[in-house]
Amino acid sequence: MAHAYTPGLKVLGKTIIRKERILPLAGEVLVKKGDTVKAEDIVARTFLPGNVETVNVANSLGLPPEEVPKFMVKQEGDAVEEGEVIAEMKQFFGLYSSRAISPVKGSIETVSSITGQIIVREPPNPVVMDAYVDGKVVEVHGKEGVTVETTGTFIQGIFGIGGETQGEIAVVTDSSERVLADEDITEECAGKIIVGGSLVTAAALKKAIQLGVKGVIVGGFHDWDLKSFLGFDLGVAITGHENLGVTLVITEGFGDMAMAEATFNLLKAREGLQASINGATQIRAGVIRPEIIVPHTEKGKLAAGAGEEGSNLEIGTRVRAIREPFFGKLGEVTSLPVELQILESEAKVRVLGVKFDDGAEEVIPRANVEIIEAG
Repeated sequence: MAHAYTPGLKVLGKTIIRKERILPLAGEVLVKKGDTVKAEDIVARTFLPGNVETVNVANSLGLPPEEVPKFMVKQEGDAVEEGEVIAEMKQFFGLYSSRAISPVKGSIETVSSITGQIIVREPPNPVVMDAYVDGKVVEVHGKEGVTVETTGTFIQGIFGIGGETQGEIAVVTDSSERVLADEDITEECAGKIIVGGSLVTAAALKKAIQLGVKGVIVGGFHDWDLKSFLGFDLGVAITGHENLGVTLVITEGFGDMAMAEATFNLLKAREGLQASINGATQIRAGVIRPEIIVPHTEKGKLAAGAGEEGSNLEIGTRVRAIREPFFGKLGEVTSLPVELQILESEAKVRVLGVKFDDGAEEVIPRANVEIIEAG
């Protein structure tokens, strides 16, 4: 049977999930291998150096640079408050004085007799890393962080905005095809991750933020609503750093697109359980997909292939078209011709036959589909 290596979109009912929780620089790991952790538990912490401010003391006091150390009120390593005097030169028997003050709270880092400037560094910024998912610590990476392992449901989306968050899953639409409107979002949704159907409107998303909803999972979102919501064109940069007050995960694509029935039913079956989601997305080299993780402890056979970056195409494999004119359509592979075929662009490519869920049968390039990995 013919095979091809094709990226996969994972929709797994039960699988082993490993998440590395790594600090931006070495710090202190607060847990040990074998510990059981909750998603909100802090597993590591560190401090990022504070910003620096330069003060030209030589200019402020009217001195040559080499004279500056003589008139310093504060020395290297001393703590200072914003507006506090750090250097002073008295004149006319103390009747007059010239002063240099600190523009920020922090500490004196350097005093230069060459430039006549001093550097004030602001207090360090604490950075903490939580476990993100309920699970067990299976590896400790020195002073940098840990790997947390859990067993649970793992679903990847097409696009997302907003960073990591956790909350209880609540399904608020009665089908995978219905639009998530603002009237569907009530005060009962506060603190939860809500699941809609084919689309979320900009008005509904704004209401979700007002009510304190943690996350929104839907099939699609209009690109013009995204621009209006963010206030700028997103471009191709990595998402996930937006401070919006809510995390959005789109499972199918842009536009009014019904959520895949398997995905909707899987989320509905997990309603009431705690989930961790992340909207971070990168569509350039080093693809990053938004994700939904629902840890659980049910016994059963684990889905194979967890953690792989790609899978084999076979007859019967479920796929989604990721390029026009069939973008977003789901179907099953019906044939995998070995020989290359010539497209209208005169490019020679490998193709596959696919029967879409609406009954249409087409032959399209293999690069135009992604595997729906279910388990």
